[in-house]
Amino acid sequence: MKTIRLLLVDDHAIVRAGLRALLAAESDIQVVGEAENGQQAVEAAQRLRPDVVLLDFAMPLFNGLEGARHIARKVPSAKVLILSGYSDAQHLLQAVDAGVAGYVMKEFAAEQLLEAVRETANGGAYFSPPLLNHLLKEWRQGPCSGGAATSKPPTLFSRHAEVLQLIAEGYCTKQIAALLFIGVKTAEHHRHALMKKLNLHKVANLTRYAVSRGIVESNRAPNWPGASGPRHPQAGKQHPSMM
Repeated sequence: MKTIRLLLVDDHAIVRAGLRALLAAESDIQVVGEAENGQQAVEAAQRLRPDVVLLDFAMPLFNGLEGARHIARKVPSAKVLILSGYSDAQHLLQAVDAGVAGYVMKEFAAEQLLEAVRETANGGAYFSPPLLNHLLKEWRQGPCSGGAATSKPPTLFSRHAEVLQLIAEGYCTKQIAALLFIGVKTAEHHRHALMKKLNLHKVANLTRYAVSRGIVESNRAPNWPGASGPRHPQAGKQHPSMM
C-alpha cells in the first residue's frame, strides 16, 4: 500500500498538532512537513513534493487560496485540500477556481478529513457533503427562482490579491515590496491598480472589503482608523519570493 506524503499548513500551532495526531495514527499517511502560511507552503511543497497539501483557508501572509494557486502552478503533482471554517458558496467557488482538489469544513474534519486525504491523493475530488447541500440551496434561491442575485466580485490578479491581503493586515507599501521581493514603485503601482479596480480608495475600505470576502479574518485586520502596522508576529520578516 502506497504511503500518502502530506504537507500540513495552518498558522495555529495547536491546530497543526491536533491534525498531525489525527493523521499520524493512520499507517498509510505520513506528514512530511509543516508550514504556517501560504508562502512557506509553496516553498515546502517545491522542496518536499508531497502528494497532498492540506491548507487552512485563512492565514496571514497570503491565505490558502493564493497558496493553492502557486502550488497548482509550481507543483502540479501535489493535490491541494482546503480546510475551512467558511461554508458559503462564495468561498467554495473561490477555492475551486484556485485549483483545489477538495474542500473540508472544519466542523466535520474529524469525520471527513481522512477520507478526503485518501480521495484526493488517488486523483479524485472531495467536498464536504453539507457544503454541497448548502451550495445547492443557494443556487435554488438564485434569480431563476425569485431569490436575491449574488453579485460577483471583480476578478483580481494573483499579485493584486496578495497586495490586498497585506494591506488589510496592516503592512505599508515598503513592507509589501520587501515581502513580495519587488520594488517600492512596483508595489505602489499594484496598490493604485487595485484601488482603481475595486473603486475603493482608502485603506480602511480595502480592509473591510478583504474581511467581507474572507481574504483575511477580522481578528487579523487592524482596527481602522488609527491602526499602525501588522497584528501578527510575522511582521517585518521576509519570505521566499512567489514570483
